[in-house]
Amino acid sequence: MQCTNIISVTTIHPRKLQVRNSHSQFSVAQRQTHHPQSNLEDYDVKLPLPSHVKSITSTSNPFVKHCHKLRQSSSYRHSHGSVLVVGATPIREICGFQKSLQDKTVIIECLLLPDNSEVPAWIDDLSFRIVHVSSVVMKKISGMKSTESIEAIALMRIPTSFSDIDADQKEANCKTWFPSPHRVLVLDGIQDPGNLGTLLRSATGFGWNGAFLLPGCCDPFNEKALRASRGASFQLPIVSGTWNHLESLKSEFQIKMLAGHPATDKKSKPLHLSQKLADSFSNVPLSLVLGSEGSGLSEKSRQQCELVSIPMAGEFESLNVSVAGGIFLYMLQPNKHKSF
Repeated sequence: MQCTNIISVTTIHPRKLQVRNSHSQFSVAQRQTHHPQSNLEDYDVKLPLPSHVKSITSTSNPFVKHCHKLRQSSSYRHSHGSVLVVGATPIREICGFQKSLQDKTVIIECLLLPDNSEVPAWIDDLSFRIVHVSSVVMKKISGMKSTESIEAIALMRIPTSFSDIDADQKEANCKTWFPSPHRVLVLDGIQDPGNLGTLLRSATGFGWNGAFLLPGCCDPFNEKALRASRGASFQLPIVSGTWNHLESLKSEFQIKMLAGHPATDKKSKPLHLSQKLADSFSNVPLSLVLGSEGSGLSEKSRQQCELVSIPMAGEFESLNVSVAGGIFLYMLQPNKHKSF
């Protein structure tokens, strides 16, 4: 059925989006900025799906096309402020995390379930739309060749814990970006969504306070990044900005900046990661900068940070960035999360 009218779903309340500058990192029409005092109850969501529709069987349905674009296009995602989350596991983890928060950061707009399936037992909030879809629609929306293992797909608002700072915005209130700046992961040009998602998941697992994405990073809400992060993109506060913004954060909180770098670089003579080194930073606000596998750290990162390497046996030059990042994040994690 071809439905083009748009209705308001009053039970779902995301944040407002504002028109953004074209110089911002993701180059999209609208921008979601971070306002800690914003109330998710203040706004209504508009879905391209009439209220009477309970089932969709055609891939030509406008709502299906909308979901397909959300999955494929970063600019479309951010202009609509919505993300497609495929799979019951990340949806369940995101919902579980939200229950632990006093102020909710994520709203589910719509839950898509396979035809003839029951509402999953772990869904205890029925304030959002539930629509059943055919297997061909599920395949179109998910982008998966086989949909037998897909129990659910959720259409979610981009979390309020995500901040995209305009490159032209010189004065940024960095005090509002993270609940605490004690441990911040900084990603420098990480373009592979699998690596970026894995690093966000590791940072969340080891109790880091947030992630800062420098220019050149892929969208943390990219479908592959979401799959690798297992919902961490919705749990970890994330800021996308420039080095100027990062330097403001560094100056405000006197953050020590470390950067992962291969030990084989004899010119830079990086420090070797060790328990003794990690312990020396235990009470110091710390950021860890990781560069892309192809280009490594940017020149700015090498200049601004103290370089640290992971001691390795043999002749290997370096590790995969997500593997190396996991080691760094584990060794440098906040004391309260350590179990050794």
